[in-house]
Amino acid sequence: MTMHIHSALTESGWTAPALHPGLREISPILKKSAIVSVLIVDDEALVRWSLAEMLTDEGYAVLQAADGRAAIKAIAGAVGPIGVILLDYRLPDTNGLQLLGRIRALSPQTRVVLMTAYGTPEVAAEALRLGATCMVNKPIEMQDVGALVARARGFAPA
Repeated sequence: MTMHIHSALTESGWTAPALHPGLREISPILKKSAIVSVLIVDDEALVRWSLAEMLTDEGYAVLQAADGRAAIKAIAGAVGPIGVILLDYRLPDTNGLQLLGRIRALSPQTRVVLMTAYGTPEVAAEALRLGATCMVNKPIEMQDVGALVARARGFAPA
C-alpha cells in the first residue's frame, strides 16, 4: 500500500520512502536535534495511539487531541512550540480546513499535515492555500510516518 501525498514537497520529486518492515531509520539530524513536539488531531483513538507510538519510538514528544477544541487547547497550552501537527480532515466538532485556519493564526510557524480518507483535489488545493505543508490520504502506512514528519519539519512554506 502506498501513501499518497499532495504538496509542494512532491514537486521537488520527493516521495515517502519505503522502509523495510520492522526497520526504523532516524536521521542523524533528528538524533542530534532538540526534541520536537508533534500534535496528533484525530477523533479515532486507535489512529492517535498508533501514530503516537510510532513517533514516540522515533524520538518525538507527542501530544494528542480528539477534536478541534482539544487541539486549540493543546496549542495554546503547549510549553514550547509544536513542530508538526498531523490533522484529520473530519472531526466531530469542526473540519480540518476550518481548524487549519485557526491553527495558522495561533501558530504560524507550525507545519501542518492534513490527513484524510475523503481527499479530493479541491480539498488538497484548499489545504495548501490555507498553509498546510501537505495532505496525505488515509490509511497511512505507519512505517512512513516518521519520514513524513521529518520531511514536513524541513519544508519551508512560501
